[in-house]
Amino acid sequence: MKAGILGGGQLGRMLLQAAANYDVETYVLESDQHCPAAHLAHHFIKGNITDFNDVYSFGKRVDVLTIEIENVNIEALEQLEKEGVKIFPRPAALRIIKNKIYQKQFYQQHAIRTSEFVVIDSKEKISAFSEMFPAVLKLGEGGYDGRGVMMLDEKTNPAEAFDAPCVLEKKVAIKHELACIVAVDEAMKTAAYPPVEMYFDPQLNLLDFQLCPSQLPDVIQAQAAALAVKTVAAFKSPGIFAVELFVDKDDNVWVNETAPRVHNSGHHTIEASYCSQFDMLWRIMMKLPLGNTDSIMPSALVNLTGSAGNAGIPVYEGLEKTFAMHNSFVHIYGKKQTKPGRKMGHITLLGNDIKALIKDAKNIKDSLNVVSKK
Repeated sequence: MKAGILGGGQLGRMLLQAAANYDVETYVLESDQHCPAAHLAHHFIKGNITDFNDVYSFGKRVDVLTIEIENVNIEALEQLEKEGVKIFPRPAALRIIKNKIYQKQFYQQHAIRTSEFVVIDSKEKISAFSEMFPAVLKLGEGGYDGRGVMMLDEKTNPAEAFDAPCVLEKKVAIKHELACIVAVDEAMKTAAYPPVEMYFDPQLNLLDFQLCPSQLPDVIQAQAAALAVKTVAAFKSPGIFAVELFVDKDDNVWVNETAPRVHNSGHHTIEASYCSQFDMLWRIMMKLPLGNTDSIMPSALVNLTGSAGNAGIPVYEGLEKTFAMHNSFVHIYGKKQTKPGRKMGHITLLGNDIKALIKDAKNIKDSLNVVSKK
C-alpha cells in the first residue's frame, strides 16, 4: 500500500517511525526538504500542502492519505476522495474542524456541551459583546500551538484584536483541563484512550506537562471519555481525533476543541500504551483491527519548548540529567532552528507513583532548557 502524509514536521516524523512496523510505502509532501520527516519517508515530495495542484498531484501517487496539520488544501482532498483516494480524516470532517467557527457551530448543532459563543467578522464588532467578558477570542482559521488566541476582558483594547473572522467564547470557570484521543475505523467503530490531565503554560498557551491517567474522580473521567466519543462520532469519519475538554468549578465537562489528527496530548502513548496513537492511525488506514488503548502504566509527559530570548541553532542544556533518569524516554524532534515557545521535543516518564512522576516532570522543567547556540 502507498500512503501519503501532508506535512513533514515532528508529527509526520513520528508517524513515519511507526510506519516501520507495517508493509507500507510512504510519501511525504512538505515545502522544506530539511524537515524532520524528510529522511524517513520512502519518497519525499517538495511542495506546498495548501496549494491545490501540489496536494492533488501528490495524492494521485498514493492509495491513502492523512495529515499532520489541519492547514491543508481541502478542495484538493475533496477531489481526490471523489477519484477513490482514501482520506483520513474525510475532507468533510476536516473542513469543519479546521475552522473554529464551524467547529463551535457544529457542537451547537449536535447538542455537544461547549461554551457560549458568538461569531465576530471584524475587530470593530467586539465591543458590542462586552457582556461576554471575560472571554476568549480565537481566529477562525490559521491558529496553531497557542497562536491565534487572545484573552479579552473589560480592559482590552479592541484595536489589538485579530481583524479577521473569529469566534468569541465566554470564558468557562475552568478547574481542570483534559484531553482524550479517540480512534475510529471505517466501520465507525470507536476506541478511546484514557483521558489525560493537562497543565498549560499561561504565557505560551501551550501544553506544559500532562498526567495519564488523570487524577480526577472516575465519574468525571468517564463523562469526559463519553463526551469525546460522542463528539468524534458526530463527524462520521475514520481517523484519529484529539478532543480537548474543560471541567468547570461545578464538575461539568465541556468540549473545547477537536484536532483531526495525532496530537501532542497523545505522545505518551508511544511508551505508555499497548497501541500508540501513531500505530492506531496506521491500523485504521490499513483496515486492521483497532489496537488496545489501555495504558501499560501511569505516565507523565513534558513538552520541550524554545526558551525565551533564544532563536537559532538549538542547544539542549541539561539533557544528560534527563537521560540519566531510569524512567525517561527522550524525543528530540530534529528541528534545525529554535525560537521562543517552539515545540522542540518531549519527554515521557513512566512509573506507578503519580507523586514521583509529577516531581520528576517538574525537575525536568527546571533543569532542561532549549537555548540557541552562541
